Amino acid sequence: MKFTKMHGLGNDFVIIAGETRLPVEAGKLARNICDRHTGIGADGLVYILPSAIADFRMRILNADGSEAEQCGNAVRCVALYYYERISGARQALTVETQAGVQRVWLEGDGMDRLVRVDMGRPVLASKDIPAAVEGETVVDRTLQVNNRGEERAYTFTAVSMGNPHAVIEVEDARGYPLEQWGPLVETHPYFPNKTNVEFITIRSRDEMDMRVWERGVGQTMACGTGACAALVASVLRGRADRRALVHLKGGDLLIEWNEEDGRVYMTGPAVTVFEGEWNR
Repeated sequence: MKFTKMHGLGNDFVIIAGETRLPVEAGKLARNICDRHTGIGADGLVYILPSAIADFRMRILNADGSEAEQCGNAVRCVALYYYERISGARQALTVETQAGVQRVWLEGDGMDRLVRVDMGRPVLASKDIPAAVEGETVVDRTLQVNNRGEERAYTFTAVSMGNPHAVIEVEDARGYPLEQWGPLVETHPYFPNKTNVEFITIRSRDEMDMRVWERGVGQTMACGTGACAALVASVLRGRADRRALVHLKGGDLLIEWNEEDGRVYMTGPAVTVFEGEWNR
């Protein structure tokens, strides 16, 4: 089975094209391939499949074998793959995901090429995120977690970008021990489908730092949907403008929440690392 290894700001994926449907044992394959000691090593396994409503369909399996509804960094990677190898250099594409159809544009040339993605409208209703808390929306709510006897109360805002996110503002996101606290928020009873967790520090109204604990993966270098959720949450809280640069561990993403159409747009790079063949 031939594959291509790609990454978006260090959030890395094994890309497989040519299948007509998701294999029955895709979850098991994802766990084997994504293992960084005995496999190829990646945050996720991504399939490019045929679509009846878009240029192609993306299905993504997390490193633990669970399926994600959406992944912003993976969308940029598969869009670049499709552009370079399948589409005949057509720079405007549509991608079907489990969260709906997304529009994608390739911008720039060569090493300066960027991928801009229409990430859709954020979902703010608590029942649709889903978040099991009272009230129609989840802005500046409190949850408590216990790490080996140490209690912490977090103020969080919940947003779905096709997948659930809990955004928490802290004093120093770059140095925050998210390995200790991220898993506890991810699996908190408030989130019946678990959640991605973003720890952010706002530098100014158009700039913030973010570190992410991804549902089903753990700490990653970047998260596109997480960066979108971080901006939306910060706007809802009156802490940021609708266009901001988000600094992640692997690099920067430009996020815009358009006031006219209510849609969130993400712009960032995608990189091909290597190609190979999986024989197991």
